Amino acid sequence: MNGFKQFILRGNVVDLAVGVVIGAAFSSVVNSIVKDFVTPLISAIAKVPDFSNQFFTLNGSKFMYGDFLNNLISFLIDAAVIYFFIVLPINKLVQFNKKPPPPETKKCPECLSDIPVGAKRCSQCTSILEQ
Repeated sequence: MNGFKQFILRGNVVDLAVGVVIGAAFSSVVNSIVKDFVTPLISAIAKVPDFSNQFFTLNGSKFMYGDFLNNLISFLIDAAVIYFFIVLPINKLVQFNKKPPPPETKKCPECLSDIPVGAKRCSQCTSILEQ
């Protein structure tokens, strides 16, 4: 039972659970925006009164393409918000905190050729380098 308790109380498990719950809540808000605002706007432009109930039948089967478009728009809005408000800022933050790697080469003071930082003698002009 101790192992299970440690597993549940790990930070990443709790963070993941919170992320899933917040993601589900956010998804319902985005779906509502699409259903209540975006779809009627597209419907008004397309001159169709209720876009979400649009369908066609083929051999007695009902294809709800309006519902599919609602879900597609919801997905695209979710993806855009996640990218612009989560992925880009985190990438900028990681890039900002990242230190540049130390140089691997330096210039020879005599011939100005690139040589390894730890070299004691230049491979081009064979001059002795000061450390």
